[in-house]
Amino acid sequence: MEKLHPGAKWSFRISGYVGSIVLLIFLSFFIGPLFVSLFAFIFPKSIGTVVLIGVGLFVIFVAAVIILAEVYARMAYTRWLYEFTPTNLRLERGIIFKRYSNVPYERVQNVDIHRGILARMLGFSSVMIQTAGFSGAGPMAEGYLPAVSQEKAEEIRDFLMKKITKRGRGQGL
Repeated sequence: MEKLHPGAKWSFRISGYVGSIVLLIFLSFFIGPLFVSLFAFIFPKSIGTVVLIGVGLFVIFVAAVIILAEVYARMAYTRWLYEFTPTNLRLERGIIFKRYSNVPYERVQNVDIHRGILARMLGFSSVMIQTAGFSGAGPMAEGYLPAVSQEKAEEIRDFLMKKITKRGRGQGL
């Protein structure tokens, strides 16, 4: 099984930052006021202490975001694997819940290569392998490779397009 391009860590890291911030903001709306009011109750005349505790909680919040994003990026990168077998594309991904997919070559309809700004800066491409009959929710294709080198993306597209054209010959109306 092959791993993704090392630049994928940055893509996963940014996703981790966004997810961590959303999660921790959600939690801070419930836990933050509880801590502040608890310390205001314990130290009623010391406003400086309450402010200091608020600043301390903010520093802990920022540190938690950075740590969670880094852990997510490393785990997502090491757990996203793919392999081209003689009959299909095998995908393996997931941190908590593992997801295993097989994309048979005969169902492949189209292969798209995407290169966003971050991908161009880091030298990788995303490959979207669209298949017949896939009705997954969202913009992702069934055979999605989030980060492979630009050369590898071209090789994958050429390989799959040859499989499609071989299959298409001899069929007609």
